[in-house]
Parts: sequence; structure tokens; C-alpha cells
Amino acid sequence: MRAVLCKNFGLPDSLVLEEVPPPSCGPDEVVITVKACGINFPDVLIIQNKYQFKPTLPFSPGGEVAGVVKTAGEKVKQLKPDDRVVALCGWGGLAEEVVVKANRVFPMPPAMDFITASSTLYTYGTSFHALKDRAVLKAGETLLVLGAAGGVGLAAVELSKVMGATVIAAASSDEKLEICKEKGADFTINYTNEDLRERIKQITQEKGVDVVYDPVGGALAEAALRSMAWRGRYLVVGFAAGNIPQFPANLPLLKGCSIVGVFWGSFAERQPQDSLQNFGQLLAWINEGKIKQHIHNVYSLEQAKNALQDLMQRKVRGKAVVKIGDWQEQTVSLAIQEQAEKPKPVSVSKPLVIKRSEIKKYVGQALGVSDWLTVTQEMINNFANATHDYQWIHVDTEKAKTLLPGGKTIAHGYLTLSLASKFFYELLTIEGAATSINYGLNKARFPVAVKSGDRIRMTGRIASVEDMPGGGTKVFLECMMELEGQEKLAYIGELITAIY
Repeated sequence: MRAVLCKNFGLPDSLVLEEVPPPSCGPDEVVITVKACGINFPDVLIIQNKYQFKPTLPFSPGGEVAGVVKTAGEKVKQLKPDDRVVALCGWGGLAEEVVVKANRVFPMPPAMDFITASSTLYTYGTSFHALKDRAVLKAGETLLVLGAAGGVGLAAVELSKVMGATVIAAASSDEKLEICKEKGADFTINYTNEDLRERIKQITQEKGVDVVYDPVGGALAEAALRSMAWRGRYLVVGFAAGNIPQFPANLPLLKGCSIVGVFWGSFAERQPQDSLQNFGQLLAWINEGKIKQHIHNVYSLEQAKNALQDLMQRKVRGKAVVKIGDWQEQTVSLAIQEQAEKPKPVSVSKPLVIKRSEIKKYVGQALGVSDWLTVTQEMINNFANATHDYQWIHVDTEKAKTLLPGGKTIAHGYLTLSLASKFFYELLTIEGAATSINYGLNKARFPVAVKSGDRIRMTGRIASVEDMPGGGTKVFLECMMELEGQEKLAYIGELITAIY
């Protein structure tokens, strides 16, 4: 296989593209055929031996990938070959294949493409952890984002707007600031020709900013700290400028403010459940169209060193991605899903009764529409208790009131999916079947989140029927769930049931 290699620590020009043996996986690992690799600032640091993690030479940079599972170790139960996944590999991603610990690999949302998937975890993961967990950003507060046109900077602009903050985006050119405006920035500062402190005083009417998001460091850091409001929080995210600030210790004393470190990689390692909860919220916002990655450019594997060089020279606005291989995306886009027509209720007596011996005659048969069902908070809590999945977005109603539009908790996608079985039991009876088993899922997509208090119903159809060994019958049941009063479908997919 081909891989971009760092054989000696140095700048991107020192990297080489060579043939290397393909990797093999251990019992708790998977090998991923890489489709795309997101480029991040740690990739620039790691090839210069300036990062916290120091792999043994030679190695391939690239810590964030999207692709397809090729092989899975014997202890890996949650992933299988051909699964579309995203992974935080740390390094090794600028190659046609990479081996990754299974606990750092996550299924891709069905509607997401490889380019978007490879450019989401680092930037949004870092920025959401910074704003939600470290700054505890509240609606109505004012946030200053330095380096706002970079990958994590733009993510911070987007996320803070969704969280209800007033956003001041600061960058080095008007061109970069135009992108920040498109992402929702309320005010902009071009710190090449404007005085940062004076502009902040004008914008905040002398109050100062509640939170500073700083992935840059360098000369502007102290000016930003001096612009803090009382009890503000200064987020130390990174040092893209190359210089680590040396803050006067009296400033946080006089401001009553906090200087808060943000090390998302360590957070994800030490608090994996909290990190997964954050990703659940991010994926919900992506599916709802509230946040969307800005792709600066897509490079080939041969151009990988150019992508890293552009990032070093701060030419990248948003995210640079390296596409690996000549492939065409086949996933259904979210826009197409959301335009899907709501099912038209079909008049069918409920339940439809079919003899098992005649079920093949009913392929294509509509099953009608179920009764409306209200998704209650009690149902959400019971699902959390059964799965030990206690995300705040599912169960913490008070936190949802402060952080989510409408103040309602969101039902886990798999809770919504599990209701398909209930609806089919309401719509279909198969005579002569001793037992039926939910055999699996196919083509599951969740265009719209279902929240507590929402009413949903389902339209069903027998899509196909197959014989199974041992006299069983595999039935593919197509289902579409709609939300009352919502034009977009909440769920589209197939439930596969084995009948004996």
C-alpha cells in the first residue's frame, strides 16, 4: 500500500510517498481502508517532534480518518468488515490503510459523506469540549474567537451561535472574516489593521468578553486577556502562532477570571463516555443542518505535503482534507433525505393478517399507517436505564432547557428505531409463525431528531422475502416514520425479521 512517511523530523517538504507493507490488526483493533484524512494542526507539530505524542520513526501523519473497515480483531464485536467508520488514529492516517484501536473507531452516520466525516471529530470535538465542558458557555454571553477562520475557530463560531452566545470573530484578513460572518459571527475584528482591545471595548461597551477562545497564542494573547469581563474564562486551545504566551499573573487576579486549558485528546481518553455524549449532540446538530464543516480544499495523497504546508502558512480557511484513492461517494445526501415525501396513509385494515406459507405473494404490499405514539420522557429514561446510556441530552431535562432549542431532550436514534417493531406488531400478523426474531437493520437513516413530547407514526411495506436455512423466512420490512406537524421524515429504513 502507499503511505506518506515522516522518516526524519522536519517540515512538510521532508515527507515522502512510498510503498509499505499493509498493516495487520491485533485482537482489539481494526484495519481501515482510508477514504479521506482530515488535516489538523497536530499533524504539523508531530512531524517536527513538537507534539505531546511522539511516534517512532518512520511513521505516517494524519490523526483523523474516514473509511471502511477491512478487517476486525477477534475481540471486536461492535464493528465488522465493510462498516463505514470515522476514527481518531493519532497518526498513520495519510495512508491507504491504517490500524486503529477499536475504542477509537465510530460508525459514520448514514447520511454523512467521507469528506465531511474525516473533517468533523477534531475541530467540532475540540471546540464543543472547550465551550461546553471547560467554559460552560451560557446563552447570552459574549465570546471572542481568535484565529476564527481556522478549523477549530470556525467550529467555535458555529457552535457558540447554536448555544446562544454573541460571537466576535477575529482574524487576519477581511476575506477570512467574510467566512466567519457566513457562519454566524455577530461582530468581526481584522487584527491586522484594527486594535483588538479598542474594538472589543466598542463592541461590548467597555464590559469585556465573557469567554476567549484562543487556538493561536502569540502576540494577541495578552491583549485578549486584558479584554476579559469580570469572572471571564480564557480558553487555551493551541499555539498556531508558534509562541506560547507568558501571561502576567496579576491579570487573572484583577479580572477575577480563569485561564482554562483545553486538551481534547486527553479528555476523550480519560472521559470516553462524556466524549461520546458530546459527539451525540454534535451529530444531532449536523443532521439538523445547524452546523456544517467548511472545506477549504480537497487534496490528493500525492498533494498531502501541500495540505500540511498550507496549514502551516495559515492559508487554510476551515478544514483541509486529503482524499485517498479514486472513489465516488455513494451515500444518500442529507438534503435528498430531507426532501423525501411524507408517506401518504393507506387504508388497510389493522392488523393485516397473512399466512406464513403465502407471505411471498405480499411482496410490495402496503401495511397501512400506525396510530400516533407520543415519545415521552419516561420512555427516554427507561431506554437510558436499559442501555446504561445516560447522556444529558436524553435524560437531563434542566440542562436541555438551557442548551437546546425548545428545551426538550432528544430521544436516542436507536430508541426511535426500536419502536419500528412495535408499529409492525400493530400493522401485521403472520399466521402459522411459531416465533419471529428481529434479525437486523438495513439502510437506517435519521433525517430529523425526535424529541420528548413528539408524536410519531409509521407507514410500512413488505419490501422483499427470502428463504433461510432450517426452514426460516427472512422478511424485509420497509418503514418510514413521520413527526406530527413536521414536513421531514424522522426515520427511513428496513427492519429485517426472521420468521420460523
